[in-house]
Amino acid sequence: MEACKINNLYNLDETIARNLFEGITYPWEALPKIKDFILELGRSLDPEVYEKRGEDIWVAKSAKVYPTAWLNGPLIIDENAEVRHCAFIRGNAIVGKNSVVGNSTELKNVVLFNNVQVPHYNYVGDSILGYKSHMGAGSITSNVKSDKTLVVVKSNTDKGEKIETGLKKIGAMLGDNVEVGCNSVLNPGTVVGRNSNIYPTSCVRGVIPEKHIFKKSGEIVAKHD
Repeated sequence: MEACKINNLYNLDETIARNLFEGITYPWEALPKIKDFILELGRSLDPEVYEKRGEDIWVAKSAKVYPTAWLNGPLIIDENAEVRHCAFIRGNAIVGKNSVVGNSTELKNVVLFNNVQVPHYNYVGDSILGYKSHMGAGSITSNVKSDKTLVVVKSNTDKGEKIETGLKKIGAMLGDNVEVGCNSVLNPGTVVGRNSNIYPTSCVRGVIPEKHIFKKSGEIVAKHD
């Protein structure tokens, strides 16, 4: 499915993790590589720009991390990011430039591109969020199927296309400039194309094309310029 390919979802110039995506086609293929990538990249970061905090944690000196936030490595928090009160970063996370990780938000095995906002009560696990994507308050990524089987990415079109990922844990792949409404659940293997919107309180699965609006299951409409 072309809509799921990295080059159709992300501007790789908007992440410190650009090299993580070299040699792969689909973004979820990067998920098992995040930990080792952070460990390698962290050791090469400029100590004039980033400070090392504890084991395998690198935080840009211009970033703002509230004292009540909990940070576990491997972790990179890039320049001018903000990690707010009681945020919980479990590890294997890259927080992009100017991004916001909000009150009681939890991150695990994720890449947030630059200018991403997960500002209020979000869970983001085993996911990749593109440039300027935003998750409304209470919206979450569900990253494991209830029957614990491997995640399959499925098209929402009549063609019935699907991709076997071979992975048990995949959350959501959000393209650049995606808006997710409050209290929405993105089911395992959800892919949302660039510049698309998800209505509040939605339960989303499958592939949402770019420049579309997900209103409810079976009602996905194109956006008008």
